[in-house]
Amino acid sequence: MANETTKRLMARVKQIRLARGLTQEQFAECANLDPKYYQHAEAGRKPNPELETLLKLSNACGLKLCDLLNFDIEPPALANAPKKSGAKKLPK
Repeated sequence: MANETTKRLMARVKQIRLARGLTQEQFAECANLDPKYYQHAEAGRKPNPELETLLKLSNACGLKLCDLLNFDIEPPALANAPKKSGAKKLPK
């Protein structure tokens, strides 16, 4: 089971993914991650993602890693999220 920080992080990533209108598979492709791995991570079955994975997730979210991990602020990606799928990257 994932720890609380990982749960919060993956909930944040999922929120950004959904705001962008992407499926798990589309987001995994943007992050250069295996879709099954991403599905397990989002579901909380990957308790301690490695730094490389965190960097891939932050890049796919269009955020610096420090911004993705800063739970005190809402990611600007959510405010500027497109309503339809198809966008690959959000501006930094």
